[in-house]
Amino acid sequence: MIKLIMSDMDGTLLDENGQLPQGFDDIIRQLQERNVLFAPCSGRQYYSLLDTFKGYEDDFLFLAENGTMIQYQGRELFSCVMNKQLGLKALEETRDVSGIYEVYCGRKGAYILREEFTEEIQAELTKYYPHAEVVDSFGDIEDGMIKASFFDDAGKAYERIYPRLRKYSGSFQVATSSDYWVDMMRFDINKGIAIQQVQKRLKIAPMECAAFGDFMNDVEMMSSVYYSFAMENAHPYIKKLARFTTTSNKEHGVLQGIQKLIDDGLCG
Repeated sequence: MIKLIMSDMDGTLLDENGQLPQGFDDIIRQLQERNVLFAPCSGRQYYSLLDTFKGYEDDFLFLAENGTMIQYQGRELFSCVMNKQLGLKALEETRDVSGIYEVYCGRKGAYILREEFTEEIQAELTKYYPHAEVVDSFGDIEDGMIKASFFDDAGKAYERIYPRLRKYSGSFQVATSSDYWVDMMRFDINKGIAIQQVQKRLKIAPMECAAFGDFMNDVEMMSSVYYSFAMENAHPYIKKLARFTTTSNKEHGVLQGIQKLIDDGLCG
């Protein structure tokens, strides 16, 4: 029986307008009645997830920043800090490219350089990093770095950002989370490893877990559970990897997938 259900956010749980789908509260009520724990599993900041799931702050397990931060009922269960000096060096790699912005992601919040603080990046920070601070230098930040993120306002992150960071793949994991964002974390952490940490702590087996995803930063998450669902709008590789499929995020595919699991008597 399924005891834990995880879902990516953008392109997966959230609709085309970036909103929770209608019927979400009813699905969560059904899961709670069956003692099934729901866990947003996202590249978004923990505080962004709290903003999205107001009223569920103490009910959900939050896997934020692509798994580098796990919070439950206001307590940090797990975090994974990067080598700061090497991370700072990586953040310099795209500074000379117009339209690319760097975000220092710490345990306490996110940070953006004052010289790069434009309307474009402000809009993105509001969506993904609401707990953010403008600084003059990344080097002066007294907060452990858990992730470095890079935003391309042209939507060509794989072509314009990824090649510049490939040299760090031996020390860090570099993953595209959308056409606009590339995330860099410690090589030994991803959504999958974070889920394995949760499974170990909560004594839940992969056969007792379900996950929904759409993009390449969901690969390890899908491989860490038995009931892996690819969205109809997912990357082709994710569709190939997942055991099951559901409709697109525009059609509230996560809710449809969970409802089927409930109707099939697999939850609880």
